[in-house]
Amino acid sequence: MISSAPIAATPTDAAQRKAFLVGLSIAITGAILFSTKAIVAKLLYRYHIDAVTLITFRMMFALPVFAAVALWQMRHAPPLSVADRWRLVGLGLIGYYLSSFLDFLGLQYITAGLERLILFLTPSFVLLIAATFLKKRVSRVEWLALATSYLGIVLVFLHDLKAGGSNVALGALFVLGAAASYALYLIFSGELVKRIGSTRLVAYAMCVSSAACIAQFFVLRPAAMLVQPMPVYWLSLVNAIFCTIMPVFLTMVAVVRIGAPTASQAGMIGPVSTLFLAALVLGEPITGWQLLGTALVLTGIYLLSTKKA
Repeated sequence: MISSAPIAATPTDAAQRKAFLVGLSIAITGAILFSTKAIVAKLLYRYHIDAVTLITFRMMFALPVFAAVALWQMRHAPPLSVADRWRLVGLGLIGYYLSSFLDFLGLQYITAGLERLILFLTPSFVLLIAATFLKKRVSRVEWLALATSYLGIVLVFLHDLKAGGSNVALGALFVLGAAASYALYLIFSGELVKRIGSTRLVAYAMCVSSAACIAQFFVLRPAAMLVQPMPVYWLSLVNAIFCTIMPVFLTMVAVVRIGAPTASQAGMIGPVSTLFLAALVLGEPITGWQLLGTALVLTGIYLLSTKKA
């Protein structure tokens, strides 16, 4: 007689599920922390500093950690070729310097919620660039995902445009540039990360970006602007530790534990968390149009990430 009793989960299955849930929690935490960058930037702008100064303080506080990781990698990894060194310089300038600078410029003019939604179009930019220049075939599901995501952005953009005027268009353009430059970073880093590893690539690229941001400050601003009220230093420290360093390494740990596709889908919590954090901390209103636009963007990115998986 065959028993109809359910088969109990083995200890191995339970352990695997626990490991998956831990990895998923790490990915979600990293996504939320990274999304709070926009909230902290908005708080910093209340002290009348500009994007050049803001990003300089962020990178100055983050640089020691990334430099320490880079030095550790140098001691335990084979030396890089000259060509790879130049590729890392280019990636650091495109991915973390230019993208971050354009992002913070845009945040001076648009809401944190719209900024996060626009940045969430990065995967679609990767797909479009790959289709245009690398002749990658785009499936119907991918086209549907793109159309859904962009429709969501248009809804939120038009809503914010009525309230903020032409400055919203300028800010959105800056953040679109940030998303596009980071998409280029992702495309060009594909082969390099296979050769040298993600930790090494991120540490080196962040060091290049930090050096560029700090050099830019001393070229464009007087050194006296480094003297700021104490809240600027504390918020910049939060920006460096909790919105830059921790998300980078949490995301890498999550990718190792649960894989890049699942970690990418977990990152969909980012725009939602930004929307509600902006309402809670900054007093930005949450409207039905914003919720609808956010839902459309998340649906499109979910379709895209499912296709990639």
